[in-house]
Amino acid sequence: MPKPVHIAQISDLHIKPPGSLAYGRVDTAAALARCVTALNAFRPRPDFVVISGDLADTPTAGEYQHLQRLLAPLKLRFAGIPGNHDSRELMRAAFPQAYAFPSGPLNQRVEIGGLDLLLLDSSAPGKPHGELDAPTLQWLDAVLASSADRPALVFLHHPPFATGVGHMDRQNLRNAGELAAIIRRHPRVRSIATGHVHRATLTTFAGVAATICPAPNHAVDLDLAELREPSFKVEPPAFHLHSWFPGDGFGDVVTHQVPIGDFDGPHPFFGPDGRLL
Repeated sequence: MPKPVHIAQISDLHIKPPGSLAYGRVDTAAALARCVTALNAFRPRPDFVVISGDLADTPTAGEYQHLQRLLAPLKLRFAGIPGNHDSRELMRAAFPQAYAFPSGPLNQRVEIGGLDLLLLDSSAPGKPHGELDAPTLQWLDAVLASSADRPALVFLHHPPFATGVGHMDRQNLRNAGELAAIIRRHPRVRSIATGHVHRATLTTFAGVAATICPAPNHAVDLDLAELREPSFKVEPPAFHLHSWFPGDGFGDVVTHQVPIGDFDGPHPFFGPDGRLL
């Protein structure tokens, strides 16, 4: 019987130079260190970690060097894709992985057991919004067409849907319709996982479950009434764990939100006699 595959997703690390705070308040390096500790301790051991964008903040080569040091204790395989705060060139130099193209978008295909992870570069260099360029869309369509029976999880930084947080929605994926057309052609896509908004969010896109991963540091203010200027809050940090369970068709994917930190428990529900405590 095939075993489940567990994919951890972390997002929006916003690593700055050593000693610097994001927005003058948030120690993103310390937040990532706590996240790495949580990932290493989690059981069952995740099979892979996807970092879905905004790995650096400015970005600079020094920030990526700091990020490399912070990720060094991570005992799990990982891959990252750019967000709007990243540099493709600096990321490629810092993390020389098996990218689909020798230059340009940092797309990747990662095979984990019976599961394909398709990592899409939605960054539009120099712009806050997202866009999947023509080579990326063609690559995605071709990779999805290359197998008829392997389930796939698609990751990108910019959500292809509106969240209701107006200042973030103006920065989402501009050509979501082109992505939707490809997803609808390939039923082996089981979920779409994004970042960018620093909040745990769930919806459907092109008939597929779509999520936004929370951040390990700070959250975008959930100001659906647009009462305030664009703001952030320091809320409980978390990461997502996408668990794929083999089964009929392309199996099932369940996404768990995993809080980062030390919390009271776990405490048993039942005593030694089997009675509810």
